[in-house]
Amino acid sequence: MASVNIVNVTSILPFTINGAVTTSNQDIIDVPADKLYKVNTILIANVDGTNAADISVSISTDNDSTSRAIASTISVPADSTLSLLSTTVYLDETDILKIQASANSDLEYTVSGEILDDA
Repeated sequence: MASVNIVNVTSILPFTINGAVTTSNQDIIDVPADKLYKVNTILIANVDGTNAADISVSISTDNDSTSRAIASTISVPADSTLSLLSTTVYLDETDILKIQASANSDLEYTVSGEILDDA
């Protein structure tokens, strides 16, 4: 395993992923070998018209042995959207971005950025 050399990148591809957030701590990005994910945006939308729900987001940088929080039980008011990033986050190969909610079916995520490849 070697870090991606961003000087020798052979391709830069945009990505956007989205989905429902559950009460299970789910992997939403698992970076493959020879790739670097530049995460620009993490948006959390509360689609419940009545209740707030909490969001937690973490990153594992050691192939899922441990995870560290970048957002922990942040309340997202009903019918609102929260932007979780104020700066870019880089995920190297085997890094994992995880997400979890306090209630099923209340929160949805959208994550966007670029995939850099030096293969």
